[in-house]
Amino acid sequence: MNLASGVLKVAREGRVLHLTLARPAKRNALSAELCAALVEAVTVTAVEQPTGAILLDAEGKTFSAGMDLDDPTPQATEIHSTLFTLRHRSTVPIIAAVQGPALGGGLGLVANAHVAITAQGAQFGLTEIRIGIWPFVIWPAMVAALGERRVMSLALTGRLFGTHEALQWGLVQEVVPEVELEDRAFAIAETIANASPVAVRAGMELARDPGMEALALRALELRAPVLSGPDFAEGLAAFREKRRPEWPSLK
Repeated sequence: MNLASGVLKVAREGRVLHLTLARPAKRNALSAELCAALVEAVTVTAVEQPTGAILLDAEGKTFSAGMDLDDPTPQATEIHSTLFTLRHRSTVPIIAAVQGPALGGGLGLVANAHVAITAQGAQFGLTEIRIGIWPFVIWPAMVAALGERRVMSLALTGRLFGTHEALQWGLVQEVVPEVELEDRAFAIAETIANASPVAVRAGMELARDPGMEALALRALELRAPVLSGPDFAEGLAAFREKRRPEWPSLK
């Protein structure tokens, strides 16, 4: 089976559901449409036919640059919250294959995966602070993946980090040459997909964090006023105009 939409490509290869972010011209920015397509693919499409693993990758040079700054997001907060708690909602293991930069929400997708493999030279970062916002909706997944103190440091500084740190910290489990990424990621997905479905489902249930949804709801509450506030508006304008922001809250 091979399905496609304008933002997400969906293919089924045996028991592996292959999802590909398909907005390379926009650096696979996470529009509301793309977020909704990902949620539907993981929560609906994956159970329509026997699925043992979900392989998530992306077209182009960038895995995902995060939130689509040209797509107003306040009305999409619920779908964002659902997307970035998929690790704890999905009964099917998710394997991420990261070929290039994963920033903001793109990094959140990597943290949401149960297994992540990356190409040499990829970069990662929580860069939201640079435009006057906080990584609210990906915070629970990031903390689960890296721990609260490390995530706090990354979120406050907005600094980028590379594959060595990503591997050392446990964000990714393997680093391979880019030419080997596709084959290696599929091999991992296929191995997981062919494991005992009963054992895998039991393991997925065991790994669920009952506090994750409460934390995600709190993140939404805090995010709304920041998104609608003057600092974010100024940060967004400064980003587009390639200048240093002048935060209204400091005046």
